[in-house]
Amino acid sequence: MNSRINQAISCTVSKCKNHAGNDNYCSLRSIKVGTHEANPTMPECTDCMSFEQK
Repeated sequence: MNSRINQAISCTVSKCKNHAGNDNYCSLRSIKVGTHEANPTMPECTDCMSFEQK
């Protein structure tokens, strides 16, 4: 777990290596957002491409 907190990036994915522990934030300075859809139309179509499994 990375102990840094970036309050500009809210995150509730506690299974990510970059999650800030007890706080619902990311510890990265920036993230990359992508999609798994050819024509994304809803938030569920987007993905955090910076995700790393713990």
